[in-house]
Amino acid sequence: MLFEQPGGGGTLNHLGVEVETTEAVGAARARLAAEGMATASEEGVACCYARQDKVWVDGPSGEPWEIYTVLADVEMPGGQLRTVDPETGASCCATVGDDGVAAGSSTCC
Repeated sequence: MLFEQPGGGGTLNHLGVEVETTEAVGAARARLAAEGMATASEEGVACCYARQDKVWVDGPSGEPWEIYTVLADVEMPGGQLRTVDPETGASCCATVGDDGVAAGSSTCC
């Protein structure tokens, strides 16, 4: 999925591939791990107004890729829209509380 940022150039943040189910995310993680690639999994994180399960892997040039599925819509409190800190590249997705609202994000959000 490509998102347009009108008026601004910049660097590539990450690339994402949306799949239909959590099982497809798990299958992608298993396939990548079987090829010897390091992966990082996240379950039930809130990013971009959605609760998601995802797996991260770095591409050949070091670019981050996420393979994810959307589980549900969630409300994102102001200031928690960013999923990666542009200064450090660290992931900062929030977890979703029992009330369906994003909570527990790190400081970059």
